[in-house]
Amino acid sequence: MKVDKKYKGLVTKKFNEFYLVELDNDETSEVNQKYLCKIRKSVNFHNQFVFVGDKVIVYQIDLQTKRATIESLVKRNNLLERPSVANISNIYVICSVEEPKLNLSQVNKFLISAEKLGVEVSLVLTKCDLITEQKRVLLIDKFQQWGYQAISLNVNNPSNFKNLLNELKEKKCSIFMGPSGVGKTTLLNMIIPGLNNITAPVSSKIKRGKNTTRNVELFSLSSKSYIVDTPGFNLQSLEINIRELPNLYPEIYKQVVNEGITCKFRNCLHVNDQGCKLNKNFERYTFYKEMIESSKSHYCLIQED
Repeated sequence: MKVDKKYKGLVTKKFNEFYLVELDNDETSEVNQKYLCKIRKSVNFHNQFVFVGDKVIVYQIDLQTKRATIESLVKRNNLLERPSVANISNIYVICSVEEPKLNLSQVNKFLISAEKLGVEVSLVLTKCDLITEQKRVLLIDKFQQWGYQAISLNVNNPSNFKNLLNELKEKKCSIFMGPSGVGKTTLLNMIIPGLNNITAPVSSKIKRGKNTTRNVELFSLSSKSYIVDTPGFNLQSLEINIRELPNLYPEIYKQVVNEGITCKFRNCLHVNDQGCKLNKNFERYTFYKEMIESSKSHYCLIQED
């Protein structure tokens, strides 16, 4: 039996040429929620591919075989390229304070990479049971100065995890981002019942975790909230327009937008620019200056034409 209607749906999984699509709850109550779909052969997405997190229009819905066809792609808000996930609303940068040890330069790079997508960015510190309370408080204060209210997780104190879970249920589509071995997979196993992704210990030789997650998939946390189960991955090279970089640092953005400082030149990069009025007395300014000045930076910065 086929339904002679078109519905909007969300791509929750992709494998080979097939897509698992969950129909919007407010679209229909007469058909099963998830359908195995293929793209209509004659469709042209203007050289765009369909990814997990994309909204699509489906038709030819077969209630018996639970199959359908993707007719068109709804315009997406954003796209994270590696791993490929569309329409992210929130990025949680996950970093461990020990095993592997916290690397502030690495944390900075992940935060900048996340901010580039133009979504809400949060910072989560795992394995806080391995450090003293005094050190934890100092780290929370440090990252507050960076512009982030860091969430600290401790296996001996589950209340913070419950708070994180409740927060995730209020977001549209969240993704965990961070180096391997910091506990992303463990967190996802706690958040998604029955997921049971394999975790691997931190290498005693290189002090880094091993990638264990392989597939990208979207899981529902509530009727309107999802979280991405994504492969562990290291930071990818990122092209950033050099003029956009100041906007990716909350410490700079706050001064320019909220406090209204006005440099002599509108396109001031806040390094050695004449008439710069930025207060450079913040910890991450060293990271910022290195990204601007060094051609050998981890990032590839590009000038405007």
